[in-house]
Amino acid sequence: MSGTDPVCTEPPLAATRCGPVNHALARVARMHRIAMGRRLRELGLYPGQELMMMRLWDCGPVRQSELIQSLGLDPSTVTKMLQRLEQSGHVRRGPDPADRRAVLVEATEKGQALRAGVEDAWRDLEACSLDGLSTTDGAELSRLLDLVAENLRGETEGAVDCAPGAGA
Repeated sequence: MSGTDPVCTEPPLAATRCGPVNHALARVARMHRIAMGRRLRELGLYPGQELMMMRLWDCGPVRQSELIQSLGLDPSTVTKMLQRLEQSGHVRRGPDPADRRAVLVEATEKGQALRAGVEDAWRDLEACSLDGLSTTDGAELSRLLDLVAENLRGETEGAVDCAPGAGA
């Protein structure tokens, strides 16, 4: 099978016939993750790590359990992300002085230095994603996607990787 074979290049008929919006959302989510991954690679980050760093930049030092909850990710996923970020010198973990059983996570100076680059990457991808749309269309798209997310909220309750703010 070659890359030009219709089986490889055409969207699945059942997906486009039975759920064209689902198909479009899946396609856009995949392309968005790839495009963001390319931007983050230049900063030495993997997709998803920037969301964790953004949370740390916004909140300052936070308990690992609270970070897991706020990101809406599986604890093992967050632990692996933290290990990578710690090995690269972007975060530090240590005991919480208020409760030595809890782990406190904070961005290091090296991690703080990523902020401008990450924010630029997000702005750049936002502009790329909305190219050709008016400001009004962009606002309407955001409103509609928020409505879709709200519609799906009941479907995702109890699934740790689908909580609000999990972003990808």
